[in-house]
Amino acid sequence: MRILHIIDTLSPAHGGPPEAIRQLIGGCEAVGAEIEVVCLDNPDADFLNDIRCPVTALNQSFLGRFSFSPRFWRWLRRNIGRFDGVVMNGVWSFPGVAVHFAARRAGKPYGIFTHGALDPWFNRQYPLKHLKKLLYWPIQYPVLRDALAVFFTTQTERDLAASSFRPNKWNGIVVPYGILEPAESPGGPARQIEEFHREFPQLLGRRYLLFLGRIHEKKGCDLLIQAFAKLSGEQPDVDLVIAGPDQVGLQARLMRMAEQLGISDRVHWPGMISGDVKWGALRGCDAFILPSHQENLGVSVVEALSAGRPVLVTHQVNIWPEIKEEGVGLAEEDTLEGIERLMRRWFQLPQAERAAMSVRAKPLFVTRFSMKEAALAINNVFRAAKMKTAILEPVESR
Repeated sequence: MRILHIIDTLSPAHGGPPEAIRQLIGGCEAVGAEIEVVCLDNPDADFLNDIRCPVTALNQSFLGRFSFSPRFWRWLRRNIGRFDGVVMNGVWSFPGVAVHFAARRAGKPYGIFTHGALDPWFNRQYPLKHLKKLLYWPIQYPVLRDALAVFFTTQTERDLAASSFRPNKWNGIVVPYGILEPAESPGGPARQIEEFHREFPQLLGRRYLLFLGRIHEKKGCDLLIQAFAKLSGEQPDVDLVIAGPDQVGLQARLMRMAEQLGISDRVHWPGMISGDVKWGALRGCDAFILPSHQENLGVSVVEALSAGRPVLVTHQVNIWPEIKEEGVGLAEEDTLEGIERLMRRWFQLPQAERAAMSVRAKPLFVTRFSMKEAALAINNVFRAAKMKTAILEPVESR
């Protein structure tokens, strides 16, 4: 099967969906599936250099996040016939409408990955944007309704999406999703931790909780700082690391908050980290923490599990039931009281139980969040559609 994946951007600064595509490419490679990607990035962008599959970058689009692109429209109509199926990553933008039109015209099946964008949290948090989406729904809904599959990463995400807009009839399919198992680094985990401390020597010998992701209001970083301030006096040997790109200019306000709360020397801001430095940060943390208000999966949560680290999340991170059931972390509500309670519970755990969570983390990743399984599941959806079409085609008499 040859599958085309479409995404607005592959820039790592845009968080989970671009990273998920990169991981899926590796998953397809591992199971012998063919994948190609088209995006609306600058073809000369450095972040495209290390992608291990054919990538067509069509340069800038127009109309902001709607990503209107006549160039993409023409490319898709010329090339869609080369593929057994198409997957659009994201909703609320022009490429999805173009996929709907081109796929139906060419008789090709297509799927949609919503990547959490139909979560009703966005409707409550951004009422004006919700009004725009209601006006746009008559255009967006047919894209979902006519898809071979609307892919979700958890049952919770699928259920929440169905409550967000009306009408809401589509073929929702939950597929395993996550990352590839990290490749062994020369020198192993100890070397990666050493690389992290080389970059950030102020954390050498310190325990720390790690947040790794976009610095964005939906991630709950403000609650994290306030809750940590309440507990910092009780845990003098623990720091807080908030690592990730500052897309919306929020970091300066958060740094002022930390200073006003008297913990600026205990909160560290490495910015966006990658490679061995990132894995060293994950492997060396006391626990990973994500106080998010909305998260359909949380790639960084899965990365922490793959590194054998316990995870502390909110009930708005949709994989929290698995985390709780498998005993690899803790979960609470996405409020200040909830995040404070989350950290307090972690600090009060006996060391033996923290260690047991670490031991259980990696096996859960292997069985539930491997991107190899995602690649196989997506391929199988399109293979089944192709086989059904072949069966229905009339056989010529000889």
